[in-house]
Amino acid sequence: MLRIGHGYDAHRLSENRRLVIGGAEIPFWKGLSGHSDADVLAHAIADALLGAAALGDIGLLFPDTDARYKNADSMELLRQAAEKLRENGWTVSNIDATVIAQRPKLRPYVEKMRENIAGACGVHVSAVSVKATTEEGMGFSGREEGIAAHAVCLIDCEF
Repeated sequence: MLRIGHGYDAHRLSENRRLVIGGAEIPFWKGLSGHSDADVLAHAIADALLGAAALGDIGLLFPDTDARYKNADSMELLRQAAEKLRENGWTVSNIDATVIAQRPKLRPYVEKMRENIAGACGVHVSAVSVKATTEEGMGFSGREEGIAAHAVCLIDCEF
């Protein structure tokens, strides 16, 4: 049985925070605000995986009202979400994700992001695609107020 999932996340850019996307720390003068490390890419992928398996979402598993997840490493949260899928008989076939950011330029970090995501999800790096785009100055990301990510995945299970 095949299922697809979609995930979306967005976080505001703010000063005095690290910028972590796809588990890669990116040098920039602003980072993303959030309860965890605010890794929008990891969050979108976790939601895509959990949604495909009808296992809830990242907010259900790792609520921002729980102090245990304050400044949490989102790649660890993604690893736990992928493990929850495996516990329920699902395997990840592939992941395709897009990060939407005006700045910084993310291309130099894409391969590291793919490796980090593949490792967290227990798949070969060839099963993970990460792309980056801008909104050409439009919207909240274009105004450099925040960064967003979309992710889709395909999962498989033999019931």
